[in-house]
Amino acid sequence: MRLLMLTNPGANRVYAAQAATMAAAELSVCAPGATEVEPRTVAGVEYLGFSSEALEGSEEEQAAALHQIGRQSTFLALFEDRTDGLLRPIEVADPDYFEDDLVTIPKYPGKTNEQFTRLLLNVTLAAMERPLDERSTVLDPLAGRGTTLTTAWSAGLNAAGVEVDEKAVEQMAAFLKTYLRRGHFKHKADTVPVRREGKSIGRKFEATVHLGERDLTMGVFTGDTRSSAKLWGKKRFDAVVTDAPYGIVHGSRSDVVGTTGKRDRSPAGLLKGSVGVWARQLKDGGALGLSWNTHGLRREDLVEIVEEAGLVVKDDGPWLGFSHRVDASIQRDVLVAVKPAGDASEAAADH
Repeated sequence: MRLLMLTNPGANRVYAAQAATMAAAELSVCAPGATEVEPRTVAGVEYLGFSSEALEGSEEEQAAALHQIGRQSTFLALFEDRTDGLLRPIEVADPDYFEDDLVTIPKYPGKTNEQFTRLLLNVTLAAMERPLDERSTVLDPLAGRGTTLTTAWSAGLNAAGVEVDEKAVEQMAAFLKTYLRRGHFKHKADTVPVRREGKSIGRKFEATVHLGERDLTMGVFTGDTRSSAKLWGKKRFDAVVTDAPYGIVHGSRSDVVGTTGKRDRSPAGLLKGSVGVWARQLKDGGALGLSWNTHGLRREDLVEIVEEAGLVVKDDGPWLGFSHRVDASIQRDVLVAVKPAGDASEAAADH
């Protein structure tokens, strides 16, 4: 079946000329059975054209394919591209657990674009070699004010974070408390001090929202991202998804040893000192999704850092289709890597 996905024109304001290419790469990575993915223009309107055998399969295969298509970061509508030249609308159920205002209402300098955050989450989940279920949790170890965390909630996943800026965590907590209260969601949300061995190690925002038969949880520690494993203890995560800083490090209060081996406060230095920590927090078969500014760190160097941490990088085909210009000083790219799975019994016990 030949299909046309109408993409959200808002994406063009962020990605400029690369919007169509990135949408094609995302769909190729995420949608089961999607082939011949390419941008198309019909009567002056931009679409993403592709073929999908899954939509000609069983009801279960069709439902799974439509669910993945509906989760695409730029998805707006889907049509069958008929041989008679007409377009037949195909109904796609909204896959999100919340209205998009959960993610879009907060506005502040430095906020990662919501559509890009969804793309980063989508491609990371697509790389995982373990199943998602109601206990699956996404960690953002550079959480900021929580765009990745609320995006994970919208996708029906539990969320966890670490953020060094206590004020950012306070602002995130205040927004979520207000949002959940005004939306009449049954929930619990509070910020509590955290003590280990009689010493204060920071604070933690904790929230649980009850959605019918589903509960979604969120936990965010205040602290240095390099201490993420210490803060979360034995807890392991299905995915680590984060947008690294593009300029001055905000993820660490102190100097870190960078790629040169010297003390370094650059984003490259932050990643050099943190990726190994994040990799250890992944479950077997889990995935790391990371976006960063290639003007500050070459892709080849980041691949080396990630591979040294024991992860297998997705470094071919559509996985290389996400580099795009944000502004004159930022050329953003995406790197996704997987933690090799152990034996089946170990993976099951871990989950």
